[in-house]
Amino acid sequence: MQRTKKNSKKNISEEKRIEVRHLQLHDYLGLYGSMTEAYKNWHGLLWTKNQIRVLLEIFPEGQIVVLFNDKVVGVALSIIVNYADFGDDHTYKQITGNYTFKTHTDNGDVLYGIEVFVHPEYRGLRLARRLYDARKELCERLNLKSIVFGGRIPNYSAHAAKLTPKEYINKVKSKEIHDMVLSFQLSNEFHVKKILTNYMPDDEESKECATLMEWNNVLYTLPSKQILQKKSTARIGLIQWEMRPFSNFEALCEQIEFFVDAVSGYHSDFVLFPELFMAPLMADFNHQTEAQAIRSLATFTEPLRKKFIDYAIAYNVNIITGSMPYIKNGDLYNVGYLCRRDGSIETYNKIHVTRNESASWGIVGGNRLKVFDTDAGKIGVLVCYDAEFPELARLLALEGMEILFIPFLTDTQNAFTRIKTCAQARAIENECFVAIAGGVGNLPKVHNMDIQYAQSGVFTPADFAFPTNGVKAEATANTEAVLVVDVELDLLKRLRLQGSVHNLIDRRLDLYQLKQLRPNGRLEILKKYLGETYPAVQSKQKTK
Repeated sequence: MQRTKKNSKKNISEEKRIEVRHLQLHDYLGLYGSMTEAYKNWHGLLWTKNQIRVLLEIFPEGQIVVLFNDKVVGVALSIIVNYADFGDDHTYKQITGNYTFKTHTDNGDVLYGIEVFVHPEYRGLRLARRLYDARKELCERLNLKSIVFGGRIPNYSAHAAKLTPKEYINKVKSKEIHDMVLSFQLSNEFHVKKILTNYMPDDEESKECATLMEWNNVLYTLPSKQILQKKSTARIGLIQWEMRPFSNFEALCEQIEFFVDAVSGYHSDFVLFPELFMAPLMADFNHQTEAQAIRSLATFTEPLRKKFIDYAIAYNVNIITGSMPYIKNGDLYNVGYLCRRDGSIETYNKIHVTRNESASWGIVGGNRLKVFDTDAGKIGVLVCYDAEFPELARLLALEGMEILFIPFLTDTQNAFTRIKTCAQARAIENECFVAIAGGVGNLPKVHNMDIQYAQSGVFTPADFAFPTNGVKAEATANTEAVLVVDVELDLLKRLRLQGSVHNLIDRRLDLYQLKQLRPNGRLEILKKYLGETYPAVQSKQKTK
């Protein structure tokens, strides 16, 4: 039987064993072979073995190689520089210290790429992307501001007679022209900072021009002398509070402290209580009208505020206190407090009140909207109905909010569905985490607070790094529970620049804008002009 002789030549389509690792000196022979193939049209000098040896001695982590079936087919070389020493106007010779690499410093702030190449026969395997990704991981791990390099534009020579470097770059950006180097860099999240002239005198293909490219490390943090650094992961404790009768104020506080203690035991950074969780205390005021009873309940707000401050300090946890009725200058507001574990305190208000809150209790909306700094991230708080107004969450997101807390109180599943659905929308459109906590159970002896329905949970954006349904965790519906959830804040930084879509970046500010109006008496102006049609005014008149 005649046998067909097998072709001994390696076929790229048959064998694909790829390895990315740190470059070693014994790789030089393979490096040189691929380098000469990659730079056939290059008339300048190529890397010598001694130069590679120096790079490996001063910064071995920065020298990366990709192998295909154990053959060196691509390389990325880097140094760390103090970028302020060079600025944007520099040459390749300057940034490398005349190719001695004495400009490298372990105390620098920028990873500077001095070389990337891939053997031409292996360029269809996206190996350069692997080298770039390895560089990005290194930049993040070393906490460097960015990756910067001067990029060649080898196709420019074919267009130089008709286009300036700027015009050429713009056409590459708009995909009218393809440049195998620049087009690839732009697709890998690098942006052009500047056009460099006389960057590499031997680069005839680029007409001695280069693009100063940059990739920003969104995880970069300024070096700090503080003992405690800002956390990259926050742990949230949600209290799904059962509305039960309490014999007195002390009994209520005992239950609050129990939950704070429980959540603190899991080393939580935040604990969130529901809206108007103190409502059971209104049972003692059933002989009053609903509007009078809620104002009587407000007498407990200040003592509760002081208790929460003590609990935050004693149990080392930041407490979002849900909400409570509060009387100021005769007006009744629905307010809450952020009690930080360092003893400081902030106030937030419910801005939009429902018709029932207005008509039955005479509550008026506040005008306080603010992002709060904490030791575990920037947070915002919207009370219940406020979550159904996307403008508020967007304003907070534009101020850097990472976690949105929504204490709520809903009586039916319909009402809860509005809160949950809007909370999930706020997480997606503002690229943040959203935590909601509500009350459950029945209060048959408290007017206007008969039944409650809730399912507390934490929601996420919808992208690859997050759950496919955008739900990080949920408590069992309509039963008292504690839910403890970790959220990774660093994922938000990646999402906002590297996600599948960019809800914040891609806003069409040429068509629309959103801004917060400063509190300037606008509420009184509305009352004056709208009169009886303004619910807050109508409620206030009823309660007088």
